[in-house]
Amino acid sequence: MLEALTLIFSCQLLGESLVRLLDLPLPGPVAGMLILFAGLAIRGGIPSEVERAGATLLGHLPLLFVPAGVGVMVHWNLLREHWLALAVALLLGTLITLVVTALTMSGIQWLMRRLRGGDHS
Repeated sequence: MLEALTLIFSCQLLGESLVRLLDLPLPGPVAGMLILFAGLAIRGGIPSEVERAGATLLGHLPLLFVPAGVGVMVHWNLLREHWLALAVALLLGTLITLVVTALTMSGIQWLMRRLRGGDHS
């Protein structure tokens, strides 16, 4: 388990280092996940120890929401004061995400039809 966790956290550290070094517009942990994914894809599968370590980390994932909940309680007055702006931002952000996702999916479907030769428009 220690070797698997070392691998996972090393990939995260490498991702964070690359993002900072190359000034990439990407979170370091995401780059680390991509590095880990590439390594596992090249290897051709997930070693059982890495799978077990990942399952253990995912089993404790709800604990990561505790600080966010505490932050909400600590800043409750600020949230109550600006609830309308927050609600509008959440609604607009959700709608924009839905529209962009729908457009992306329709573009992908169009491209797939085009590549298969089913659409000549």
